[in-house]
Amino acid sequence: MKDWLASLNQREQLSLLVLGVALALYVLYLLVWSPLDERRDALAQQNAALAQSLTRVDAMASEVIQLRSTGANPGARRNLTALINQSTRQQDLPVSRLQPNSRGEIQVRLESAAFDDLLKWLYDMEFKEGLLVKELSVTQAGAVGRVNATVRVAQAG
Repeated sequence: MKDWLASLNQREQLSLLVLGVALALYVLYLLVWSPLDERRDALAQQNAALAQSLTRVDAMASEVIQLRSTGANPGARRNLTALINQSTRQQDLPVSRLQPNSRGEIQVRLESAAFDDLLKWLYDMEFKEGLLVKELSVTQAGAVGRVNATVRVAQAG
């Protein structure tokens, strides 16, 4: 091989040298740089996902701290019927039926309720009382801004 290279003129030898260097750089790119670049992109995506998770965990932790400081215990079992009766009375929501089932859930039927009051009550049930609204069915009632609703509520957890 050395004899063959020596038999080439200087211009051909220089061309082969440039081609060899270019080929070596290309192989270095394929075997080293490209995998490192792909790994860096994957780690950046993983880092972004972890940052989002951390944000959610921080929000949940601050909520737990706030609940502990106010003395609220959303995990404690409560009398759902009494809680729903009290909260619907406070919101002036007309309850036509309140029916517990065997799974510990309660189905509440509201007739001709103000839509805004219904939404505020649902928000209070989920975020202030820590209950879970499992099912909601809303239909328009006869008057403007009034709805008929059936809500299935359960203890969270």
